[in-house]
Amino acid sequence: MNRKWEELTAANPALFDGPVVVCTGVEWKDLETVILSWCRATYRLLVLRLDPDHAVPAPSVFVSVAQPTDDGQLLVGRMAASTVGAGRWQLPGGTIEPPEGDAGLDVDALSRHAARELAEEIGLDVPHGDLALWAVTRGNWGNIGLHFRAPARSAKTLEGAYAALVSSDIEQGRVPELDRIDFIRSQADIAGLGGPTADFLPVLADLHSGAVVVGRPGSER
Repeated sequence: MNRKWEELTAANPALFDGPVVVCTGVEWKDLETVILSWCRATYRLLVLRLDPDHAVPAPSVFVSVAQPTDDGQLLVGRMAASTVGAGRWQLPGGTIEPPEGDAGLDVDALSRHAARELAEEIGLDVPHGDLALWAVTRGNWGNIGLHFRAPARSAKTLEGAYAALVSSDIEQGRVPELDRIDFIRSQADIAGLGGPTADFLPVLADLHSGAVVVGRPGSER
């Protein structure tokens, strides 16, 4: 694990071995309630998923924010070259960090994390209470995504917030996590973005456009 991490950080010194939540179990209590079991780890554990000889199941838990516009579009962003997902299009969001002490990870805590990610990546401050849990996905690595939906804003407002954030980051010597934003209406628009996308983006784009309904527990979606 340490050797793999050293190889990654040698290629990308901006990577940070911060604390993360790893999913250890998923249980559907009923049609509307999912119970996630988790443990504390650091980000370098996740690189073992890529090792052909020592691969370990280490599904991460992350949040994202579906930020719609008032004319029916959905904001997406492209991860900057300094990130582990360089060039990947996705919704604003990030991997969950373990809570302090004995605090739990309930919907309120997760919505606070989602609001923080939206502010850090888009520059938009939205009260966490205004974010509604919208969908739960399980990705190619088993990663659990908890996706919140924010109140609609104008595309002009979102572009202005992002531009101000980028300007502030550059002035302070920081590299923005997203190097570009765009807007889509459905899965059909994803191909026009150019480049790879997060595995959850197509189904959430369909959900946003009304082309698909939420699947039953146990389905890939």
